[in-house]
Amino acid sequence: MILDLLPVAVKKYFEMSKRQRKHEMQMTIWYMPAVYISLAIVIGFITLFLDVGIEMYNYVPSIFRINADATRILVSTLIGGILTLSAFTLNSLLVVLTTFSGQFSPRMLLNFVSDKRTQHALGIFNGSFVFVLVVFLFIGNSSDEFFVAVPFLTILLAFFCALTFIYFINHATTWMQVHNITFTMKKTSEEIINQTLSKDLEAHRTTESGDTKEIERENAVSVGAIKSGYLQLINYRHMIEEAEKDNVIIQLHSQIGDYTLKGNKLISYWGPGADKVDEQKYCRMIELGHKETEIQDIQMGMHKLAEIAIKAIGNDDPKTATNTIHQMAELMLTVENYITFTPYLMDSQKQVRVILLEESFDYYIYRGFGYIRHYAGSNHLVITEMIRAFAMISESIGSSKHASLWTFACNTVEKMDPDALYELDKNFLLASLEKLAQKTENMKAYHRIEERFTTT
Repeated sequence: MILDLLPVAVKKYFEMSKRQRKHEMQMTIWYMPAVYISLAIVIGFITLFLDVGIEMYNYVPSIFRINADATRILVSTLIGGILTLSAFTLNSLLVVLTTFSGQFSPRMLLNFVSDKRTQHALGIFNGSFVFVLVVFLFIGNSSDEFFVAVPFLTILLAFFCALTFIYFINHATTWMQVHNITFTMKKTSEEIINQTLSKDLEAHRTTESGDTKEIERENAVSVGAIKSGYLQLINYRHMIEEAEKDNVIIQLHSQIGDYTLKGNKLISYWGPGADKVDEQKYCRMIELGHKETEIQDIQMGMHKLAEIAIKAIGNDDPKTATNTIHQMAELMLTVENYITFTPYLMDSQKQVRVILLEESFDYYIYRGFGYIRHYAGSNHLVITEMIRAFAMISESIGSSKHASLWTFACNTVEKMDPDALYELDKNFLLASLEKLAQKTENMKAYHRIEERFTTT
């Protein structure tokens, strides 16, 4: 009942799971400033208590005492100064966000906003401004002749704000550099793999299907989505535990990042305890929302990196596209090292309880490089760098993934027109492809491609 009285912007946080609420609050621009403002109010009252309550100036040397008129002038002056720094900071923030949206990807805006350094800078300015306002409000009509804590702390905050302003400008200009942007995107995706997917999935993965109760599967019960939206979050651990208690097997028909309509098949279940299953219980373990999130979705990070490369190709900036391809290649190694490509999740008794949509290394290659390849078109410089990246990946990755790398690279090169390339372009392209062919043991196929390029 009380929740119905709250604004929609606030109410939505109470309707989220704890994990999603934490993620969403970290992505907002008001969360950290609100913390600093609350802290500033507390510090303000402590400061006033020291000067007005216990008259601290009676216990310190006279050199530290500042008369009331000078204190009021100081505080009132610094109100405008700190507010001016806050305005410049906000203006710089808007410039950065506009640049990101126009030159790179609008989906990167939240990454800069959620950056801890950005949020702490905004928090410091807002907190300092509120502090001087609170202090000025109570010292304006004070009968005390001297102050100590108020002027000292006010000057200290002003000095700290000036340093923070310089730090924020340096942070914004550094963050906007292409190599830092792509590195940040790659690190975000790696954190999703290492912290989220490894904890949520890898601890329960098994390569053996085991007893999937195929007889009961013929009578599987399907459950539709309770609303339309993107699949944002799945509580795999809780789902496995509940499936074990209910003695059923759950199969998911969508994966994180997919969009589903209300009523579309979301899950199905079967097993000895299927007739006693509370379907809504499992639906509540799946978060659906109006937007994609990065909590469990590694594809989101890949899409951001791909969009940077696509924008760079459209802006005739091959160096940026090349840098993005290198970061994507490193991300592929993380995918191979930390993700087991099996759809089966087991419980504590080694019994399969959850079956996911099956993924493969080909799927991640396509998600990472497919869009770049499409928009690169006949841009042989970008294609050559992509083949070179595949050759580097093949040196560091297991041989079981070599066929996927070679197939993607081979299909890419076969669509290129040899007549549109200069001699040196052909040489560099074939050199990168030959290195990949050697590592993946596909020299026969390489010679056929080489012959097509050299006989024109």
